[in-house]
Order: sequence, then structure tokens, then C-alpha cells
Amino acid sequence: MQLVRLLKRKKMAKKKQAENISKHCSYHEATHSDTAKRNGVDNKPTEEHLETMKVTAEKLFEPLREYVGAPIRINSFYRSEALNKLLKGGARRSQHMQGEAMDLDALSGRSNAEMFMIIKDQLEFDQLIWEGGNNKEPEWVHVSYTEKRKNRKQVLKMKRKGSRISYWEFDGCETCG
Repeated sequence: MQLVRLLKRKKMAKKKQAENISKHCSYHEATHSDTAKRNGVDNKPTEEHLETMKVTAEKLFEPLREYVGAPIRINSFYRSEALNKLLKGGARRSQHMQGEAMDLDALSGRSNAEMFMIIKDQLEFDQLIWEGGNNKEPEWVHVSYTEKRKNRKQVLKMKRKGSRISYWEFDGCETCG
């Protein structure tokens, strides 16, 4: 009897992993982490987190994908608390742990700076961060969306000084129109 239950659980887990979070975002993309694999950390979202991820993808990722007209790399979406603790720079209250935040990278069609400006000017979001890079192009774009409160529309720019990282109000960029 226990073997049957175990097999059913494994089958359900595989089915969940095969599901898409949205039209262009797979479960694998949304939960994959080399750091988690390397450290043997479980990075599986709860049902509640999964539902939140679906909302985040529908409100942010899919409209952005439509604007860009090309695939977008998801560097990070869901992070378990254990995974977040392992990451250098992982905020203690990271919205990634709730399935509300995504780190994105343009693959083709548009630049990260263009994606940043599309989000800023066209989409509803809670927080948008120009992460790293220089004044022309961020290394990646962090964006979050929440249904738990009114979205803040907070726009920030990460700045590095040596090993220190700080966040400042976004003050424009050389390539922003």
C-alpha cells in the first residue's frame, strides 16, 4: 500500500514539473537553479507559490514576451528559502521566495535596457531593478508583481562599489529614450 502511494506521489510530482507556469514559461525554467542542484537544496514551490508564480508570469512575463517578440531567459524565478540563503545578495525578504519576482535577460530582438523601459512604461509591477551592468545596459532585469497589496511601481538601480551593493532610485540611462 505504501509503495502504491509513493508511486502516485512521484507520478503527480512529474506531472506538475511537466506543466507550464504560462504559455512561454515552463516549470523547469521557473524553478531551475544550478546552486540548488550543487548544494542538494530542494527548490520546489508549494501549491500557493505555484499559483502566485502563474499570476506573476501572466501579469509580467507574457506581456513582456509579447512586446519583445522573442524568447527571454529566466535567470531566476522561484527560490526556496534554503536556496535564497545560499545566494550572495539574496534579500532576506526576497519576493523570489513567494514566486513574485523574476530576473530576466534578453536573448534576441531587444536589449535588457529596452526590456527595462518596456516594463517601466507599459506594465504594472511592484519593483523594477536595473541590476549591474553599466549606464547603457543592465546585466539583467529584476521585476516583481504582487497581489497582496498595491504594487509600488518602485524603480531602482543597483550600484556596486567593490564588494558592496546598494540600490538607488533609478536616474535614467544613456540608452533610455
